[in-house]
Amino acid sequence: MFTHYLTKSNVSMVGLLFVRLYLGWQWFSSGLGKITGDGFNASGFLAVAVENPVRSGSGAIAYPWYNSFIETIVLPNAEIFSFIVMWGELLVGLGLIVGLFTTTAAFFGGTMNVSFMLAGTVSTNPIMLLLAILLMIGKGKSGAIGLDSVVKQIRRKKQDPPMKKELEFVS
Repeated sequence: MFTHYLTKSNVSMVGLLFVRLYLGWQWFSSGLGKITGDGFNASGFLAVAVENPVRSGSGAIAYPWYNSFIETIVLPNAEIFSFIVMWGELLVGLGLIVGLFTTTAAFFGGTMNVSFMLAGTVSTNPIMLLLAILLMIGKGKSGAIGLDSVVKQIRRKKQDPPMKKELEFVS
């Protein structure tokens, strides 16, 4: 019922617009701060994530595979991953704010949220992930008040060219 409302109701477009703008601003401002700051480098955060991994109730490492991924792949390439994070945040935010490729932007934002949570950062990530999920469920309604509607109109025009006058053949 709720998913039907999000995907079919025109009223949901307004609510999803506010969700999209809020989430977009969160991502955009975070990415912009990293890009324009004194030089963002995630290696300190990554080192702490490796030294203090998320633990289960029994004290065991909750996600040993993710901890290993950070230690062996991400940390040695921290400069590349720092670049991906700051520009990814900015582009996800921009996509959500203007409503362009909204579902894709929400997906990649949610992926970053999950990555940050697996590394041990809770902060606002759970709420941002839930909002991203709402946008993904809303599909076309999430970007209907935005550039996604313009892209949809352009696609329609390309798929449905004006009718050509058919030639009549006389037998």
